[in-house]
Amino acid sequence: MRFGMFIPQGWRHDLVDIDPAEHWQTMHDLAAYADAPDSGWESIWVYDHFHTVPVPSETEATHEAWTLMAAFAASTSRVRLGQMCTCVAYRNPAYLAKVAATVDLISGGRTEMGIGAGWYEHEWLAYGYGFPDAPTRLRMLREGVEVMHQAWTTGRATLDGEFWQITDAVVQPQPLQPGGIPMWIAGGGEKVTLKIAAKYASYTNFNGGREVFSEKSEILRGHAERLGRDFDSITRSSNFNTVVGTDAADVERRLAEIEARVAPYLGPAGTERYLAAFHAADALVGTPREIVAKLEERRERGLGYAIHYFPGIAYDRSGLDLFASEVIPALAD
Repeated sequence: MRFGMFIPQGWRHDLVDIDPAEHWQTMHDLAAYADAPDSGWESIWVYDHFHTVPVPSETEATHEAWTLMAAFAASTSRVRLGQMCTCVAYRNPAYLAKVAATVDLISGGRTEMGIGAGWYEHEWLAYGYGFPDAPTRLRMLREGVEVMHQAWTTGRATLDGEFWQITDAVVQPQPLQPGGIPMWIAGGGEKVTLKIAAKYASYTNFNGGREVFSEKSEILRGHAERLGRDFDSITRSSNFNTVVGTDAADVERRLAEIEARVAPYLGPAGTERYLAAFHAADALVGTPREIVAKLEERRERGLGYAIHYFPGIAYDRSGLDLFASEVIPALAD
């Protein structure tokens, strides 16, 4: 199994009480931590969002994903760089293909492209994108992925589409990676998203409990076989909300610290929604032994890549150290 970690960027109220002038240094230091040769982390990730969750805040920062990608590309040397995931509608896909190719060049060929249809209605409307229904957003995803595929395999893109009209757009420089930047298609939509993934993706990313993961995997297999694609060439990944402690009491202490940190900003209802993510069926909350057991079960179902969100690492890296020393070595390829 391979491992990635999210860098806190404010979206999930994970930089509160840190002066905004110190945010970049906080993110930079965590990226450097992951970039160390013996860290165990293959990749670092950010979210592509503009407004905080679960409550859109007027005062708390959410740092922009592709600006951070360029900064991490220039300030790290080993770790791979991804977003989980870029919303296809927030940027013209030919422009996005060019941005990503430039980031790949800066990074020395370490960029990943996580791409999805988007879902956060509040920020869509606030930034003037409208909020089309899910089938429309999925058609936008299909067109956007096609544009990026053309751009990175031919250096040009043309599409007379429903949403974008692109005419011989030149995308130079080309990505350094042969065949273009690896595409991570995010989402588990069975009829459209997984079909797009079966055609274009090097990686998929979908969440849910164990049975859901197995069901989505079989649907992906069916799409791949119908397209003549080797199912095993597609690495399946999932994101996990992760809190690890040395024992049950330590886990509870860490959860209480998270609650105390966000409660002043979210209020009772928002705090309850925030904490629910760490009690969901696909959360990884427990001791290293417990987390290893859960991930081993997922690996048996075909999970090849686990990307972890640790809510408190801007303030305390001890849980990150514990995970890196006891969980990763038990499962790493």
